[in-house]
Amino acid sequence: MGSAWWNLTLRFLLEMAALLGLGMAGWHFSDGAWRWVLPIALPLAAAAAWGTFAVLNDPSRSGRAPVPVPGAVRLALEFVVLFGGAAGFHLAGHAATGIIMAVLIVISYAFSLDRLAWLLRQ
Repeated sequence: MGSAWWNLTLRFLLEMAALLGLGMAGWHFSDGAWRWVLPIALPLAAAAAWGTFAVLNDPSRSGRAPVPVPGAVRLALEFVVLFGGAAGFHLAGHAATGIIMAVLIVISYAFSLDRLAWLLRQ
């Protein structure tokens, strides 16, 4: 069920929202020159980590991994980025958005138990 079109769409939207939430947190918790650096640097760092650290032969990706990592490490990275984005919304003053995003993340993973099991076996 993890590869159902609606869940893949939800997952993509959650990934984009996480980057936005991280950027909003960077803006909200910085001042001066950092107010322009962190909102760009945090999402860029998260996106770079997301695209770089992968599990070899991951069927949800191309199968290639620039930096191969165990499945549990990849899963931890996903949790940090996705829930970090939700927390970013919450901490930046958009609590309802952060909570809704966190609930949607849990729903997406609940319908991706096959992928979770695969990741944890790697």
